[in-house]
Amino acid sequence: MGGKYRITGDKYPRMRRTGGRRKLVLAATGGVLALGLVGWGTFQLVDVFTGGSTATAAGGRNCPAPATSASPAKVKPLPAPGRIKVNVLNATARSGLAKETADALKKRGFAVGEVGNATEEYDKKVKGTVLLLGAADAVDGAFPVLATQVGGAEQKVEAPVKGEPAKADAAEAGGEADEAPKGPRKPNEVDLIIGDGFKKLAPEAAATGALKALNAPKPSPSPSAGGRC
Repeated sequence: MGGKYRITGDKYPRMRRTGGRRKLVLAATGGVLALGLVGWGTFQLVDVFTGGSTATAAGGRNCPAPATSASPAKVKPLPAPGRIKVNVLNATARSGLAKETADALKKRGFAVGEVGNATEEYDKKVKGTVLLLGAADAVDGAFPVLATQVGGAEQKVEAPVKGEPAKADAAEAGGEADEAPKGPRKPNEVDLIIGDGFKKLAPEAAATGALKALNAPKPSPSPSAGGRC
């Protein structure tokens, strides 16, 4: 029987695999990609209409925290003009400047002390408008207040002088100030030494505005307005 169905020849039929399995894999992959694209598009639409709150809540983005407002630093209050004693001294060859300037400062509320010529140390040696001479405490006190009244004022801290304040104050009260030893200069006592570049004080309106701006509280830094990140 076997010989009856023996296959002869050198050609045999080729067996081909069906493409059903490959089609299933491709269809599954395409379905996953389609679902992913639909989900991503839905997420973007929600993000647009909610301003990114959903993404932030989900932790999908690292948005920087808004900067916190820094508390304003405590600033030393400036003395009022009436609490500043100004000694007006003329270091130029022009006569009458000390009295004229002292009268103007008095009308603007400053307390005027000595009025006269500058000492030999500064006479004919101040080339600018004025030189403000005072104690170290005047740098952030009396100096800036007085500088609002005249432009280009130079500042100089006077070296502390050793003395006997109690004895000096007693002698001054008794009318013997010239013979008494000089005590340390008080923080609100300033020498305004008029120099060659001085013409007149700043206009009163401008000086008043500058003084108001000097005393105005400085605004604290505001938090940065963060947009969508």
